[in-house]
Amino acid sequence: MLKKERYKLFVEHFSAKQPDAETELHYNNPFQLLVAVILSAQCTDKRINMVTPALFQRFPNAKALAEVTPDIVFDYIKSISYPNNKAKHLVGMANILVNQFNEVVPSDVDELQKMPGVGRKTANVIASVIYNAPAMAVDTHVFRVANRLGLTNGKTPLAVEKDLVKNLPKHDIHIAHHWLILHGRYVCVARNPKCAVCEITYMCRYFERLMAQNERDKLKG
Repeated sequence: MLKKERYKLFVEHFSAKQPDAETELHYNNPFQLLVAVILSAQCTDKRINMVTPALFQRFPNAKALAEVTPDIVFDYIKSISYPNNKAKHLVGMANILVNQFNEVVPSDVDELQKMPGVGRKTANVIASVIYNAPAMAVDTHVFRVANRLGLTNGKTPLAVEKDLVKNLPKHDIHIAHHWLILHGRYVCVARNPKCAVCEITYMCRYFERLMAQNERDKLKG
């Protein structure tokens, strides 16, 4: 199957099945999403959603967060991964958001990356989720699923990002990010992918190779 056809089938399937796919992080405004995404690095969305209600109540905006020290923030996020670093990142981010951006979360990926804790992946999440920009954040789920399906042969997150942005319809890029994440989180898991219940094996390069290997094994047997 040609790559162009895989992309077409991918978009057709998820447009029909998950037209309203969205992030599983809980937030009420751009500032809250930025905080949640910074915290979510190497941590589950479920865990972050357990921590953020109290954090957002104590720090409802960037100004409130910028006025405290990281050790105070640490007490609210100590149950997640790398709380010391993330506490410093949050306070640093809040200060830049207040002093350079007038508390308005920027839409530009390069501007976003000026803040501590905001790498390319986080910046792409904010740009795509908040501003519906044609940006593709590549996390472990996106990287794995895109390669397994045959949407890319990229060996690095940046290579995968460029391939997806180049080949997906521009207006679908922001939601395709969620399609790939959710499929990777619940079906195409890292170990023992659930091919038996997957609805898109007909377009999956990984499944094609798996079936071919099974046939070879039968012949050998």
